[in-house]
Amino acid sequence: MKDPENGFKPSDGGVLAAQRGEAKPSRRRKGKRGGGNRNANQAADARPDMKAGLPADAVLAEAGASPPRKRKRRRRSKSAAAAAGGATQAGETPVSAGGAPAVRPPVPPGAGPQAPKARRKHRPGHHHQKRGPQGRPLANGQNPGQKQGAAVAGPTADARAEPERAGGARHEDHRRGHAAGDGGAAARQASGGFGDLYAALDLGTNNCRLLVAQPTRPGQFRVIDAFSRIVRLGEGLGGSGRLAPEAMDRAVEALRICAGKLQSRRIRRMRLIATEACRAAANGEDFLKRVTHETGLDLEIIDRETEARLAVSGCSSLVEAEARSVVLFDIGGGSSEIAMIRLGRNRAGSRLANNITHWTSLPVGVVTLSERHGGRDVTPTVFDAMVSEVAGMLDRFDCPPVPGTEEGGIPEDFHLIGTSGTVTTLAGVHLGLARYDRRRVDGLWLSDSEVSAMQAKLLSWDFEGRAANPCIGPDRADLVLAGCAILEAIRRRWPSRRMRVADRGLREGLLTDMMTEDGVWRRAGHKPRRAGRGKHGQKDG
Repeated sequence: MKDPENGFKPSDGGVLAAQRGEAKPSRRRKGKRGGGNRNANQAADARPDMKAGLPADAVLAEAGASPPRKRKRRRRSKSAAAAAGGATQAGETPVSAGGAPAVRPPVPPGAGPQAPKARRKHRPGHHHQKRGPQGRPLANGQNPGQKQGAAVAGPTADARAEPERAGGARHEDHRRGHAAGDGGAAARQASGGFGDLYAALDLGTNNCRLLVAQPTRPGQFRVIDAFSRIVRLGEGLGGSGRLAPEAMDRAVEALRICAGKLQSRRIRRMRLIATEACRAAANGEDFLKRVTHETGLDLEIIDRETEARLAVSGCSSLVEAEARSVVLFDIGGGSSEIAMIRLGRNRAGSRLANNITHWTSLPVGVVTLSERHGGRDVTPTVFDAMVSEVAGMLDRFDCPPVPGTEEGGIPEDFHLIGTSGTVTTLAGVHLGLARYDRRRVDGLWLSDSEVSAMQAKLLSWDFEGRAANPCIGPDRADLVLAGCAILEAIRRRWPSRRMRVADRGLREGLLTDMMTEDGVWRRAGHKPRRAGRGKHGQKDG
């Protein structure tokens, strides 16, 4: 661009752009050229003892002084640093260039130069790990568009599953509000990292189940560890009246695992119970003595009323806020507990178990009923016979009808709550789950027509078809229709428009009662330490 007067536009400093290189040489080039110090001449003029025309280092050398070290950073190689560090660690004394030991003045704390920051260690596979949209590393087998912690279909979803499962078809999962910790949390807990731990063990006719939990917010707790295994302790009990040796061996082996889990943690309080199988067997007390001798666990046999109250306590949070009447049932392996609950308008702070007006315990469960009628090949005729047997037992239960049903109507403020493997299986089949998922089943509402449809579907399948379903499995394929027969008898006695599914029961009731009695939720400033996620098993009845 030209200037109107002389034809060129001057620079900002009044020097032409073409002359800029001659008028103002670069300091950077001058400093680097020759590797010398660009302030050497200024230093010589400022020091009168320096001889003119000689470098500053030569003048100092002639005077007998050591030249100053150049302030130039040099990166030592790893091999040189290792050799120097090895010589020092081996006890060798560093020497100067003249061969004399180098004397270093003491450096006061904090006055020396800072050590260079350690370089980040390379993590194998770190740069090649797949990452999501926000740059976070993905878990093995996780898709980039999938949320962290979401279940993955296929073998990778099974990587976090608990080693011990009930029948191979159950997945212990505690991702709900009371979730267990991961491996790191379990390791910290084993060393006493968390406090106020409670444990509950339920040895039933069909299952052995353990739960270790920590209280959190009022009325809630977080599961730290869990265990569930089908042992069929009551196998053959209906015919012989005694526990079979093979069944006792299976139960003792499962209880050994539970004992190991309890011993690895500092439990504040625990309660270990046994239900119908040990209650009805002639050798039930002798079996529990063997359990104490071989595992160190001291189990107590509870009566049927206590069992019914514990089932209600474990499901208190699933009662609808507008409900005024609820029938809660627990279909077990050797017995079935049923409780009628009446609720008032103001029920804040009231324990649900205190609102039980009538209860009963039927001496029949999925194991005993399937052994009497055959659970492998169940025809509609056999199914009706099982329903009729249970209905006859319910006829002897003296319980007034639900308010609002006197004239054949079904009130809106009444519903059923089912806590057993039977109802959770129906829920899993209804949802079409590729694998059982407690998070989707616990608390699910099923309408009366949906329950009828699921029962008809299961009745249409043969044994192989039921065993192939991922929510049933081969260990429960001969028990599920017996449970459906008990459920059908209950639905005929107390018709309801809907039923709520509960994947919880006696263990949750035991934990809730112990924490309430100890007042852990009433303490001021009770803030337990975070325990992470974990696993919680499905109740198998």
